[in-house]
Amino acid sequence: MTQRITESSSNYDQLEKMSTLELLKNMNREDKTVPLAIEKSIQAIESLTNCVHDRLSKGGRLFYIGAGTSGRLGIVDASECPPTYGVEHGVVIGIIAGGDGAIRKAVEFAEDDPTQAWKDMMGYDITDKDVVVGIAASGSTPYVVGGLRACQEKGIATGCITCNPDSPVSHVSNFPVEVIVGPEFVTGSTRMKAGTAQKLTLNMITTSVMVKLGKVKGNKMVDMQLSNDKLVDRGTKMVMAETGLKYDAANKLLLEEGSVRNAVLAHQS
Repeated sequence: MTQRITESSSNYDQLEKMSTLELLKNMNREDKTVPLAIEKSIQAIESLTNCVHDRLSKGGRLFYIGAGTSGRLGIVDASECPPTYGVEHGVVIGIIAGGDGAIRKAVEFAEDDPTQAWKDMMGYDITDKDVVVGIAASGSTPYVVGGLRACQEKGIATGCITCNPDSPVSHVSNFPVEVIVGPEFVTGSTRMKAGTAQKLTLNMITTSVMVKLGKVKGNKMVDMQLSNDKLVDRGTKMVMAETGLKYDAANKLLLEEGSVRNAVLAHQS
């Protein structure tokens, strides 16, 4: 079996002999290559993003499935969509091998069951209106591969984010995204460059989709949830800019209406 790039030996050796500054500089040097690797995959990311937008614009949902770091990254992205863009909980769903307990603590061998992801998705009444994105740095995680294969058998659109070329997860994805970042600074530690590549890609996909769904006006998050004082203050200033109201009046209107969008519309009506 050909060795996966994500498991190949680091470009650096004898890390324990490096000074703190050398460690930091060398890691930073490796991290700088990640955006360049993503740039090579922009067209693939575009295709997946368009599919996600199509499904969500028609009332479908976006599912992420993954294990370990990859699974946690999907959950982070899913959990940030409601407060940032005001979408309902359950529109973007992150599922991790081993269940929610695996978010904080690794669950042994949870990623090795190729049938469990589909069982987990069935708990959400998944349909062919939805889209499922498998996140797997290696591209061979049985939980992810099995889940995507089951989706394809049932006519559900699939995509993936992986860091190895021509991997099993790509073969069961309608919209594969392969971001080849090369060997990790610490050999095989895919929470590093691979994890960064996955996080950046997820940011790009959901941000683009939310912009296309009208959740951003200009460059402002007009549907963000007012969940803390910082966001209330930000929202108040956005209302001020759109309406010309003074701070106190804008703040009052914002809190009454619940969002920047609603506050501006109320002022205009």
